[in-house]
Amino acid sequence: MLRKILLVWASCLAILAQAAAPSPALSAVQAAPTPFHLTGANLAVVVNDDDPLSVEVAAYYQKARRIPDQNMVHVRLPERPHKLTLAQFKQLQRNIQIQLLPHIEAILLVWSAPYAVECQSITAALSLGFDPNLCKDSCAVSKPSSYYNSNIVRPYAQSKFRPSMLLPTESFAKAKAIIDHGVASGFRLVPASAYYLHTSDSKRNSRTIFFPPPVSVPNKKLTIRRLQADELKGAQDVMLYQLGASHVKHLDTLNFLPGALADHLTSFGGDLLDTTQMSILSWLNSGATASYGTVSEPCNYWQKFPQSTVLLQHYLNGETAIEAYWKSVAWPAQGLFVGEPLAAPYRLAH
Repeated sequence: MLRKILLVWASCLAILAQAAAPSPALSAVQAAPTPFHLTGANLAVVVNDDDPLSVEVAAYYQKARRIPDQNMVHVRLPERPHKLTLAQFKQLQRNIQIQLLPHIEAILLVWSAPYAVECQSITAALSLGFDPNLCKDSCAVSKPSSYYNSNIVRPYAQSKFRPSMLLPTESFAKAKAIIDHGVASGFRLVPASAYYLHTSDSKRNSRTIFFPPPVSVPNKKLTIRRLQADELKGAQDVMLYQLGASHVKHLDTLNFLPGALADHLTSFGGDLLDTTQMSILSWLNSGATASYGTVSEPCNYWQKFPQSTVLLQHYLNGETAIEAYWKSVAWPAQGLFVGEPLAAPYRLAH
């Protein structure tokens, strides 16, 4: 039922997307998925040996997700700079790449900083390569991702691409909670809601045309809710929460379920530690398992933010948080993906 609804919705949105996107068509969808699932066996965990919290959190994550020793990648980043220069990034990139084995399909960076490379997010720079033209005009059209809304199941094996995510380590307790929520999401399917808010902030509502229609999806135990409101208050069943706003109120009144995804379309949500807007760390600190935000001024292109129907469809199809989030962003160069990458609350429904 859900698939039919989303396919009809997606076909209508494709017409809008084609008209709105001033870039060439993205790569063709790859071959049909195989039974392969991304797990700890295929994830590289990058730990900063100069950061005691990175070391401690990485060790906990390795045990929680049964990451093989050969998948643990060690680097040194003294002083934890918020942003890297291109020269610093190239050195880090080399140090990571020489330790990656061919079976690695995705990468997790275990630290809060660095989170950017000049005006580009560190997750995008690591996965897609640094774009030297981006900082000339961060509001310009950026390069499209061939991973966007694709059926690729082995990104490195099929396209020599590894999606990456950052697991913040501002405190061990907070990082542990994020990890535990991700792990817990795989145990049982629970009744939940996906909330999509059309706010009064017209500048940040550019992706509302992609909000899925309100509907109940019994086989996923999910209810999709679209609201005309500036914030959500008191909801106890949050699995997805998306809106456009520079700050989001009442997060302390919400209950984010294990595996919950949440993000707000604004300019600097991904500037984790320096922004005057709400950092996407607020989502994780409030109980969400993964989030997304941009590290430099993107302007309000919907293509630079998670496309809601695409994100929902891939997540409900049983894909992990890192796969669903990466596949939902058409132009991800400025976007930082954060959280626990292997959360997959709907894999059990298949």
